[in-house]
Order: sequence, then C-alpha cells, then structure tokens
Amino acid sequence: MIKELKEAFRFAASISFWRMAVFWTISLFISYFQLHTNWIFSRRLQSYPRCHPPISESLTPVCVITGATSGLGAAAAHALSREGFFVVLVGRSSHLLSKIMTEIKTQNKGAHVKAFVVNLASFQSILEFKSSLQQWLLDCKLHCSLQLLINNAGILATSSRTTPEGYDQMMGTNYIGPFCLTKLLLPLLKRSPVPSRIVNVTSFTHRSVFDVQVDKESVSGTRFLRSEQYPFARLYEYSKLFLILFSYELHRQLGLMDQPYHVSCCGSWKCKNQHHEGSPFMSFEFGISSFEVFGPFAVTKEWG
Repeated sequence: MIKELKEAFRFAASISFWRMAVFWTISLFISYFQLHTNWIFSRRLQSYPRCHPPISESLTPVCVITGATSGLGAAAAHALSREGFFVVLVGRSSHLLSKIMTEIKTQNKGAHVKAFVVNLASFQSILEFKSSLQQWLLDCKLHCSLQLLINNAGILATSSRTTPEGYDQMMGTNYIGPFCLTKLLLPLLKRSPVPSRIVNVTSFTHRSVFDVQVDKESVSGTRFLRSEQYPFARLYEYSKLFLILFSYELHRQLGLMDQPYHVSCCGSWKCKNQHHEGSPFMSFEFGISSFEVFGPFAVTKEWG
C-alpha cells in the first residue's frame, strides 16, 4: 500500500502529469473555441449528405479498423457492420477480438466480420497482416480491394518500451505503425472500383507541441528517451502531430492523381474506454480530468 502511494505521488509530481493537466486542458478549450467561433461566424455552413456504402451483387465493401476492440474502434465496427460493410477487426488481443466479434454478431445476425491479431508496433506483424488479408480476400472470393481504412489504434504509455525495430513503442503504435499499414494497403485502396477513404484518428493534444522538430530521432521517439523521466505526454503529442502531418501529405499526393481518394483526419473526443498503458494511476488521473475538465465536453464512443 505504501509503495503504491509513493508511486502515485511520484506520478502526480511528474512533469508529464502537469503538462497533461495544464497544456492539454488549454488545447481542448482552444479547439472548442475555434469550432464554435467558426460555427457562429461562418457565412455559409456546408452540410455533407450521408453516403451509403456501395453495396452491389459484384461488390461487398470491406473496411479495416485498427484498435477495434474498444472505444471508437469498437463503436465504428458496430455501426459499419449495420451499414453492410464486411468489417475487418484489427487488434492485439485474440480474446478481445473474439469478444467484440460475438457482440457484433449478437446485435446484428447478418453481420460480416473477420478478425486479425496484429501488433502495429512491429513491422513484421504488419507485413504478415497484409499477406493474410490479401489471401483472405481471395479465399472469400471478395473483390481484391479495400473501400475504407480507419487508423484508430493508439496507446498512452507511461513507461518506456521499445519496438522490435528499436523505436519507442508509443510512437511506433500511434504513428509509425499506421504510416506503414497505410502505405502497404494503399494498392488495395487504389484498386477499389468505387472511391475509397482513409480515416486517421488523431487528437487535440497536437496543439501542445511548441518546438516542432521533424527528424529521424523525433519520428522514432529516441530523442525523447534521453530524459531522466519518460516524457510520455510529449511523445503522445508528437505521435498525433506526425499522424496529422502524414494525413495532409497523403491527401496532397493522392490529390494529384486522377482517381478520387479521400483522406480524413478526425480529432478524437474524450470517450470512455480509451486505452492507457504503463500505470494503474492513469485511469485515476483521467477519471479526475473527465469529471472536472472534460465533463461538459465528454461524449459517448457511439456519438464520437
């Protein structure tokens, strides 16, 4: 008990804790202020009609969702299965994948769901997933293409860990993994007979990055590992910023092509079941912040 209390006090006294408490709160309020300012002062409010999946006898739309075992990923999987998509669930836990598959099929008897165990922090695991996905599409006699890729997986770890390739695990999971997965699945997305879409789930925390440095050490996360304490807050902010920059550049490059491709960058909302690793006190800290700070803005994962 005493050991746990000491760890709790040490965590509460860390720079990363107060960076999250102060900078992230300010970033959130700035995001909402800009959102409502644009809504109030915009002369023309653009509405987007709901697009239904392109279901036909020759094409069953296929979507890949990473981090599909909880939170926004699980909610998206439920919703898209009801829309008629063949939903490919990607996660690290076979147990949780089986659980979410059972839940989807219980709520929707006609749902088409497939699960793959993938570690986005490992290049080898991502390569194996690409091969397995292509083989599965052939075996199921589905069109060898993808219509939707949702890069939702992400972690907030409080202890330093490295990937098999030597990168920081949080940077690998939140940015390097989605980057590699998108590049590997891009041929399948381009092969789609209907416009395909890539959705990258980011965060408002990128606003807390003031000293932007885009180099090999920053992208790999090794630059941040020189600190005495693991700067998990800064690493998380940078990982989300890099994902946004990648989305912009991918959108620019695909825009130069004749065929229509869409890249969306969605800011994550404060939702239940967000994934935190490394400290039992992370849930305590986020519980306090949810009640005191994010409470008025918190939404359900289904609404998000």
